[in-house]
Amino acid sequence: MKNVFELLDKRIRKELEKMGIERPTPPQVAGIPHILKGRNLLLISPTGTGKTEAAVLPIFHRLLNEWRGPGIKVIYITPLRALNRDIFRRLLKIAKNLSISVDLRHGDTPKKERKRIAESPPDILITTPETFQALLVLKQYRPHLRWVRAVIVDEVHELAESKRGVQLSVGLERLYDYVERDFQRIGLSATMGDIEVIAGLIFGVGRNFIVENVFSPRELKVSVEYVEWKAVPKRIFEIVSGRRSAIIFVNTRQMAESLTELLKSSASGLKLSVHH
Repeated sequence: MKNVFELLDKRIRKELEKMGIERPTPPQVAGIPHILKGRNLLLISPTGTGKTEAAVLPIFHRLLNEWRGPGIKVIYITPLRALNRDIFRRLLKIAKNLSISVDLRHGDTPKKERKRIAESPPDILITTPETFQALLVLKQYRPHLRWVRAVIVDEVHELAESKRGVQLSVGLERLYDYVERDFQRIGLSATMGDIEVIAGLIFGVGRNFIVENVFSPRELKVSVEYVEWKAVPKRIFEIVSGRRSAIIFVNTRQMAESLTELLKSSASGLKLSVHH
């Protein structure tokens, strides 16, 4: 099978080589050709299988070869600000060496940064559904939004069954009224219930789209053990010892904060952050 990375601009391939990425993952094999051809796509695949790159790499290619000029060309929408920051860091690693500009805009963005982005818009703007709605009514953004060529919606399943999904759907149609031509729509999700309902939110009515549901089997080893609460820090240190990083899942916000304080009080020297 042909390596789909060969379809990408050689400048992108060079950046991938620097990062030690030689072969595409199954979602990238499935998604990259569709996006390069301008098709609307809903890409479903487990977490950690490279969905973000499956969407972004061909978008980089189109920015380098087709979508040059003024204004915002791509809007990347994620439901969480923490995910926004992660996506921003990941995109910037490659984009800065391709002379593609990327910015992050959400509710906590300082006024100075907001002004800078409005006056000098990036090629790719990463934002949340709520901030996306706000941008649509700001007069200083409308001239920039008319150049949008693609919208990527990440973690679609997080939006689908709430009013945030409905609001986003309405927002995408409002954006359609602003742009010079209809834009490419790309949805990414790790899981999916009713695919038709989800697709309707992203693609609207009457638009053609492709669904790629890619299952990437991975070996998973699971062990279960009971540990007294006071002994939890010691056991966690034993598990994460020698690892660069680790994610610890708990059931509730209160437990997340309690466990963080317990670990901090153990004088472990670990760098800790809590997200809920």
